[in-house]
Amino acid sequence: MTIKSFLKLVEIQTKIASVFPFTIGILFVLLRYQELNIVNTLLFFVAMLLFDLATTAINNFMDYLKASTDTYRKTRNIIGQENISTKTVFVTIITLLVTASSIGVVLSFRTDFFVLLIGVICFAIGIFYTFGPIPLSRMPLGEVFSGMTMGFGIIFLAVYVNAYDQGIVHLGLDGPTLIFEANLLLLLEIFLIALPSVLTIANLMLANNICDLEEDIYNHRYTLPYYIGKGVAVKLFNALYVISFIAIIASVIAEIVPSIVLLSLLAGYPVFKQVRLFNRKQEKAETFVVSVKNLVLVNGAVSLSFLLALIIN
Repeated sequence: MTIKSFLKLVEIQTKIASVFPFTIGILFVLLRYQELNIVNTLLFFVAMLLFDLATTAINNFMDYLKASTDTYRKTRNIIGQENISTKTVFVTIITLLVTASSIGVVLSFRTDFFVLLIGVICFAIGIFYTFGPIPLSRMPLGEVFSGMTMGFGIIFLAVYVNAYDQGIVHLGLDGPTLIFEANLLLLLEIFLIALPSVLTIANLMLANNICDLEEDIYNHRYTLPYYIGKGVAVKLFNALYVISFIAIIASVIAEIVPSIVLLSLLAGYPVFKQVRLFNRKQEKAETFVVSVKNLVLVNGAVSLSFLLALIIN
């Protein structure tokens, strides 16, 4: 497989969806805990990126195997377009997963076994998202799992590998006794900070499923828009952006972050300008990009406001 084919297989251009939560997590841990472990951060970033590449490759691989027609395989799936052998794809996926898992184990020994537990859960969701007899992506759960895994999971782990000794969560052994402790308020802080990422990533999947509704039904993928209807799905798409901005306001009111973070609300104007375009037409080639642009706008604005807060403070 050539490098170009590999980058297409893993859809390298989509990895911004995981880089933004990572960035927000790192900026938040600096802002909230004044902690940054360079080695742990780098290990987590590499493991996160490799696993993200693997899940995308699995998604393309399973879509290729389960495609209803050869025409779809050859013209719509990257494996068919690039004429990559299925054996090569399989070996690539295993290599990515084994490498990411190994780094995760090392990271858990450097921090806390809770990292290993969260890693296993995220791995299971990522793998079974498109793998297995009933993949999560073919159910009305894709938005929830993608949003929580990439939005909350990445931000939480980016914070935790740097501040694992700050009383957020602890999972360990005291002799033969398994000990688990969690500070619910600190977890709620992280969740509130992560909510814009969770919802904008969920909207990425929702927009994709809205645009692909007819084709998904043909290929036996019964996603959320199939069950709630396209009209309600579009309204949900709009509402998730509203909730994202409400979460930013709530985090300031709760004094989790400084008031300067409210500057990120300025992204609201271009975001809802894009939303109006999607409301008028839901077509993959023309308006799916709205969800991508809005993900960049919202998460970029939050990242910049966190960075500005760090500089000022």
